[in-house]
Amino acid sequence: MTDHSSEQRVALVTGASRGIGKAIALRLARDGRHVVLMARSADALAALEDELKAQGLAASHVASDVGDPKKLAADVEQMIKDRGRLDIIVNNAGVTKDNLTMRMTDEDFEDVLRINLTSAFVTARTACRAMMKNKFGRIVNIGSTSGVVGNAGQANYAAAKAGLIGLTRSLARELGGKGVTANVIAPGFIETDMTANLPEEVRKGVMGMMSLRRFGTPEDIAAAVSYVSSDDAGFLTGQVICVDGGMTMA
Repeated sequence: MTDHSSEQRVALVTGASRGIGKAIALRLARDGRHVVLMARSADALAALEDELKAQGLAASHVASDVGDPKKLAADVEQMIKDRGRLDIIVNNAGVTKDNLTMRMTDEDFEDVLRINLTSAFVTARTACRAMMKNKFGRIVNIGSTSGVVGNAGQANYAAAKAGLIGLTRSLARELGGKGVTANVIAPGFIETDMTANLPEEVRKGVMGMMSLRRFGTPEDIAAAVSYVSSDDAGFLTGQVICVDGGMTMA
């Protein structure tokens, strides 16, 4: 994407150590951003940082647990002080703890909401002042088609991802006057560790619901993030973009 800032944009990607988060980090770095990698595993982040730097790309990392709101806020605040700015946030970190509602524990419901939804609120709240000061910001929340249409066995996950939509649209309304946009990218079925163990009959059934007849790739999601986080997407905000092979189109 074409960006017009004279200074290098700084992008924070949570859950960056593998899967969709890693693909997003690689894409944004190749787009010319300085990418701050965030996940729990310092070793995995250091290895990815080395991989990016070996390609001549700009990266650093912060090991943090997005499930710990106080630590997450402190780590994001320190990162903004260290880098002097934060232009793009991609809230990608997430977990699933699937079960039918009648069997789901309070703990599993609350854990999924805290990690998938509260963390996005915390990063946005911590960074919004820096974004408003620079009159530029891109908040990109990685949702899910489960948050758009629901999914049996995922009451916690679907609730968290649906909550992301409400959070995102509220941020879009609050921050738009300062040049800060907020959007949701909602992946469908993507080839990752989370979908690798699906039984073959389930895969065939899911593929039958998609007009493109294939699972997506992490790079498909990264391409969408690349656009919505660019300068070129300055008139796009408060939207939910389903990158799902046509599965949920109304």
